[in-house]
Amino acid sequence: MDLNTVLEVRDARHRVPWQPGDAWLAGGTYLFSEPQPHLRRLIDLTRLDWEPLRELPDGSLEIAATCTIARLSRFARNWHPTAAPLFEQCCRAFLASFKIWNMATVGGNLCNALPAGPMISLTAALDGVCLLQAQDGSLRTTPVADFVTGAGRKDLAEGELLRSVTLPAAALASRTAFRQTSLYGLGRSGALVIGTLDARDGSLTVTVTAATVRPYRFWFPLPPRAGELRAAIEEAVGDVGTGGGDRGEAGDSNWFDDIHGLPAWRRHMALRLAEEVRAELSKPSGESGS
Repeated sequence: MDLNTVLEVRDARHRVPWQPGDAWLAGGTYLFSEPQPHLRRLIDLTRLDWEPLRELPDGSLEIAATCTIARLSRFARNWHPTAAPLFEQCCRAFLASFKIWNMATVGGNLCNALPAGPMISLTAALDGVCLLQAQDGSLRTTPVADFVTGAGRKDLAEGELLRSVTLPAAALASRTAFRQTSLYGLGRSGALVIGTLDARDGSLTVTVTAATVRPYRFWFPLPPRAGELRAAIEEAVGDVGTGGGDRGEAGDSNWFDDIHGLPAWRRHMALRLAEEVRAELSKPSGESGS
């Protein structure tokens, strides 16, 4: 897609005042996928040459916003933490060709804030924390689960950018279970559920995405009974209602509604997959289910 309203592409190393019509450019797979008539200038983050992945001394992993999906996938294939297989599972949840894999970035997937974004699923499930940088250089952090606030909505101020996401060592040491479903064999995710079992204290976290307008994380000090998990999800996400969608008002449904799945179907599948995840992680290690 030619963006014929864009008049300039600037190097992000040379700071200039933010102005209306500006946008950050990383992989560009979304920006160049459809018309962007409001844009006048792109600020190229790839020129900053951020290190894609850094294993920190405390065992956590910092993923730069400009890290590509292909780079993340290659890294995780030969990585040692217990949760490493989850990275490839989420990378494979993309509805994307290898060309997209080599350009699309982790940060772009988070900042698009689409319910089916698998990097949102991955980083929210592993208790990821976003590092955000304002125009004046000041930094702040927020959990991934709070960064995405709705379908296409995120906690970013004007001109602010996502610098990186850090996954803590404890989450990377967790046992994980992954379930995903789509209306079609190669379709966009209609429901994606990830469970993590903490190796230290046996607590269980179940993260529901794709079926909902934003990530929902449910933490239990010990694996709950099936009814407890179901009740927690239904209470937090709400009833299906008449329209679903991304209304965000008290009492409204937060089950997503679009061409890739009706709210009632998404709710049914999310609850089913969550129970499969709960059952798998409730078993001793080595007795995982299908």
